[in-house]
Amino acid sequence: MSRADLLRFFRNAGRLKSEPRRGWMMKLELPYPESVADHSYRVALMAMVYSDERGLDTGKAMRMALLHDVPEAIVGDSMPGERTPSGKRRLESRAMRTIVRDVPPPLAELYLKAWDEYERGTSPEAKLVKQLDKVEMAMQAMEYRERYPRKDVKEFMSTARRTVRDPELLRAIDEIDA
Repeated sequence: MSRADLLRFFRNAGRLKSEPRRGWMMKLELPYPESVADHSYRVALMAMVYSDERGLDTGKAMRMALLHDVPEAIVGDSMPGERTPSGKRRLESRAMRTIVRDVPPPLAELYLKAWDEYERGTSPEAKLVKQLDKVEMAMQAMEYRERYPRKDVKEFMSTARRTVRDPELLRAIDEIDA
């Protein structure tokens, strides 16, 4: 792989910096919501802390957190219900394979495997990161509620509570929503 290939990979992933999170735009009518990259950064930070604290494979958890939304650099963000689960999976899987073509083959294989493991939730790290994805959403919802007191974020909090099963993370959501 050439330097140009790697730069293309970074440029493609960098599109996430200007990809708005649609739920905030469509449901809260925010003109300038957080980007997918903003969201992924905090999920990665949370994954680092929680996986370190729990003795999990922190590198693996952070890799999943950083990669979990990378396909959206090509397909864009979507809200639940906009795409069927199987259609979303197919679309994002193709996008992920396209994006990792620009990294050396052993890394492409590692990144595809990590992304797929996250998607399937087949390891403790994947289960943790999937739940942290929702905890981060809850945290962002509360930050928007503080900034825009008239905005109703109950739907986002309900989604987080429905999805998260880990007792410690559920307590965190309760604290966020206090």
